[in-house]
Amino acid sequence: MGTLVGHIVPGFFIFALGLWHLFNHIKLFSLHPKSYISPIWFPLYKLRYLEPLLIILGSSLSISVELFLGQNNHQPFDPNDGTIPSNHLHNFEHSCISFAFITYAAFAIVFDKTRPMAHRALINLIASLAFAQQLFLFHFHSSHHTDVEGHYHLLLQLIVFVSLVTTLLGIALPSSFLVSFVRSLSIAFQGIWIVSMACMLWTPSLVPKGCFLHIEEGNHTIKCSSQKVLHRAVSLVNIQFSWFLVCVTIFAMWFYIFLQRIYDGKIDYTELRTKESKDIEIMMTMVDSHDVESQNGVKSLT
Repeated sequence: MGTLVGHIVPGFFIFALGLWHLFNHIKLFSLHPKSYISPIWFPLYKLRYLEPLLIILGSSLSISVELFLGQNNHQPFDPNDGTIPSNHLHNFEHSCISFAFITYAAFAIVFDKTRPMAHRALINLIASLAFAQQLFLFHFHSSHHTDVEGHYHLLLQLIVFVSLVTTLLGIALPSSFLVSFVRSLSIAFQGIWIVSMACMLWTPSLVPKGCFLHIEEGNHTIKCSSQKVLHRAVSLVNIQFSWFLVCVTIFAMWFYIFLQRIYDGKIDYTELRTKESKDIEIMMTMVDSHDVESQNGVKSLT
């Protein structure tokens, strides 16, 4: 993942996944506002398991690139003694994150087929553990991200933390649309920020003034000429994050308004009318029966 393409490809996939969830949660809530229950993933009509299968495929490809395809000798271990070289530790850390999401996606399929008790809460728990794994390994990363690059990763951890908290809240609040909305938006924001990191950290023309790309132990980093220049570069990252946050919020609100106008309560309205009609029919039948019985009683007395 420590390359331009290695950030853009997974970042775009994560963004697409978050946008897919955001669309489906808004649609589901608009159609069923009173009976809304938040799913952790969304099946397709003919390709029911496409989403978890894509997660498994994408994560497996990421592991393959990190440990085998992206290595010069096509294997991640030291050929002399079989140990993990220091410059390959980050590859194993990224692979652990991908393996956690493979575990989540695999159990999403298994639970959907077997439907054990508490399967909704359990799949939320596994997804939470995957986000916790991601946050843990980004925070204690072996590459020791510092300076500008470290600040990008710190802000990424904040977004992952939001994804983790909202996924955990989904266990206790399965009918909360707001929790699902924020979780989906945070996943999409993760993808946007990872793509942004790729562009800003691996494109020489986008490096802040006074800083430069530097190769250290085979990894690209950004070094600045002085503390004043570093402070300016970090402030620019904060401004960029703030702009993205506001733009993502504006997009999400308009996206909600647009979809809510399209799907606004169509199915729930029909079901409500049908149920009310049946209740009225039952009540009228009971009233008619009571009137008939009363009339028969009066006749018998007379």
